[in-house]
Amino acid sequence: MHTQSITIQEQIHRIREQFPILKQTVNGKPLVYFDNAASSQKPQVVIDAISKYYETINSNVHRGVHKLSQLATDAFEAARKTIQTHINARESGEVILTKGCTESINLVAHGFAWSILRPGDEVLVSALEHHSNIVPWQMACERSGAKLRVIPMDHRGVLDMVTFAAALNARTKLVAVNHISNALGTVNPIAEIIEKAHAVGAAVLIDGAQGAPHTSIDVQSLDVDFYTISGHKAYGPTGVGILYGKREWLEKLPPYQGGGEMIATVTFEKSTYADIPHKFEAGTPNIAGMIGLGAAFTFINETGIATIAAIENALLQYATEKLQEVPGVKIYGTAPEKASVLSFLVEGVHPYDLGTLLDQMGIAVRTGHHCTQPIMDFFDIPGTVRASFACYNTFEEIDTFVAAVKRACAMLL
Repeated sequence: MHTQSITIQEQIHRIREQFPILKQTVNGKPLVYFDNAASSQKPQVVIDAISKYYETINSNVHRGVHKLSQLATDAFEAARKTIQTHINARESGEVILTKGCTESINLVAHGFAWSILRPGDEVLVSALEHHSNIVPWQMACERSGAKLRVIPMDHRGVLDMVTFAAALNARTKLVAVNHISNALGTVNPIAEIIEKAHAVGAAVLIDGAQGAPHTSIDVQSLDVDFYTISGHKAYGPTGVGILYGKREWLEKLPPYQGGGEMIATVTFEKSTYADIPHKFEAGTPNIAGMIGLGAAFTFINETGIATIAAIENALLQYATEKLQEVPGVKIYGTAPEKASVLSFLVEGVHPYDLGTLLDQMGIAVRTGHHCTQPIMDFFDIPGTVRASFACYNTFEEIDTFVAAVKRACAMLL
């Protein structure tokens, strides 16, 4: 058993008690949930916030004069304010409610394709990107005639910043890079990326799907143009997320969807659009989801992002050491700065087979390409087994996991 300081052990215990799903068994074994990079579990406060909305103030927002609508609107906008404060946006209008990072990125890519990009322009993405930060830019380039260029990485999973700097030029209109790689755990130097891109007049979008749950975000200090957040990876509900955008950029981009809420005036001849954030929030929003997301960020703030990071870093270091005891194991993603993601293969063992046996032992991991096929192609592998940790995981769970990997490999080899 790990002899970590009692302080971290106590912190984990207090956090863990807030997550009811972790008390169950799977296949007769206590659940060990190591699939947090795909979707984190939800604390009771988030579950309660969603239930309370439906039980007490269920109503549409913004357009109703009756009491329930006013209360729902107040709760909805209070959640937006919570997120604004958390990321230090200048104003709540810069916090756009979306379905998640995928829709947020598509919203920006759509706007750039229609209004910004021209033939010969360039968009830079990194070799570390999730498909949701590749495909929308391919589509935008196809529509506009712009060219997609790729920032390469090395075999540690670290971006080649020299090549990145050399690739920037007057034709570069946007750089889209993730904050943290979901497949390898690499923490990218986003402050440096933003500064270098701005020096040539390019905008920057940071995919924060993995950033928001693990590290502090200050969009003003970063001077980032766009930052995306996925609720369900940050202890919040599924189907809800945030696009942060600087007001000047959001005012330049055309609406992503048309309909109710996003208009100022409508005639059959012409419509005019509402101010941000409503310009990008057509139709009835995910009200319960937004309220739940506000509760999730309240949980993060009350727990403390520094506490979360310290726990997860300790778990990652311990798991990395223990996993290397398994014969034939190879870890993919060895950047000096990593978040709590551990991707690996065992020689002679297919990742799907290993993941299946681990599930039978009550251990949830992710197997496959993790929506990052270019990364797998780079390493010439079909995929990996990925164990990803959150602040409610324990050192004892890691011991159970490593013992299960050894047992499964003995069965498969």
